[in-house]
Amino acid sequence: MGHPDDARDDTVSTLAHQPSEAAYDHLWAADLRSSIRCSAVLLGLLLGIDWVASSFTLWRGALWATLAVLLFLVLLPPRVAAGEGWLASRGLLRERRVRTDHLVSVRCLNGVGQRLVLRDTFGGRLEIDPRVLIANPPLWHRLDEDARVSATRGSLTCGTSALLRLSQRIDRETALTVFKVSGLE
Repeated sequence: MGHPDDARDDTVSTLAHQPSEAAYDHLWAADLRSSIRCSAVLLGLLLGIDWVASSFTLWRGALWATLAVLLFLVLLPPRVAAGEGWLASRGLLRERRVRTDHLVSVRCLNGVGQRLVLRDTFGGRLEIDPRVLIANPPLWHRLDEDARVSATRGSLTCGTSALLRLSQRIDRETALTVFKVSGLE
């Protein structure tokens, strides 16, 4: 007869290997390719101008390559994923994760780039571009479901209006897309 922890380990490993539960940003790869393309074009232009002007040196080439890498790092999109009870955003150096079934607040920051800031009861904080949620209905569905759980539990004290506005925006964008696809613009 096996040890009781063996059955628990099997259950945990089975749950951990269910990729169907996680939703990912399906536009991330295209955004990554776009970042690479922009950086390569900048590098090509700078090297081409130096070559035509006959002013190319190794030091200047290294400077242009550094500028291209910096542009890539600025444009690199975070990889967003969501599962039951969590939302994560992985950047270049670190991953930020928040428990969406234990949300405390959701705020919408307006500025040059609009951001949605999520905070959970465990101190987790995550900033995400609302356009990622608009473009990826499975991500929005996970967040919306779990935010409702947080509201039911009473932990979501601030942010229901921000989520409602985002929901209305997503509904509007979805309706426009349906109209465009069906030719009813």
